[in-house]
Amino acid sequence: MTGIGTGTGKRRKRKLWIWLFSVCVAAGICWVLYCLAEIGSAERNPAANRAYGEPADVGIVLGASMWGESPSPGLRERLELALSDYKAGKFRVFILTGGLDRPDYPYTEAEGMANYLEANGVPRSDMILENEATSTYENLKFSQELMKEKGYASAVILTHTYHGNRALEIAETLNYSNPGLSLTETKVLKPAQTTLREVLAYTKWKLDQLLLVLGWK
Repeated sequence: MTGIGTGTGKRRKRKLWIWLFSVCVAAGICWVLYCLAEIGSAERNPAANRAYGEPADVGIVLGASMWGESPSPGLRERLELALSDYKAGKFRVFILTGGLDRPDYPYTEAEGMANYLEANGVPRSDMILENEATSTYENLKFSQELMKEKGYASAVILTHTYHGNRALEIAETLNYSNPGLSLTETKVLKPAQTTLREVLAYTKWKLDQLLLVLGWK
């Protein structure tokens, strides 16, 4: 009888572990699908479809990696979007935000962006550089501090489509005043790799958001 009881207990425990594993897998799949839906919703957001009767005070260009002295192809896509919006009168002044990628690089992301824009005809007087940020949250937090320092109130955030929803959520959490969103599709980044990284980054952001709400960050 003792042997039978022990065998039954092991089977129950095994079934419990299988059930727990199945629940975790199902929850993980549901979460990934939710993230993908949120990532893909950026272009439908009213902030990304705003008509600009008056230019925003600033256009915040979110940093991406440098390749040595030059912006990476992905960062150049954001800069080309920013140039187009600037010339179209969507904003008056650039805030270029991003710190140093590697100690051996000569420029921060912000400085590399400024060099690129200046080479394309933008005067330095129309650029404000934020050279410390190492994440999207810091990009927007430090840019907001610069806006307050300079007396700017309105902003349009410029980035890639896959990154737009997370950037907008962060801006809203930081209490930006009705931020706009300008997006560009990437033609140079690998879709699968980019999507996977954004799912992970969005998951981390939701955890950080919870900590902010609780006052633990």
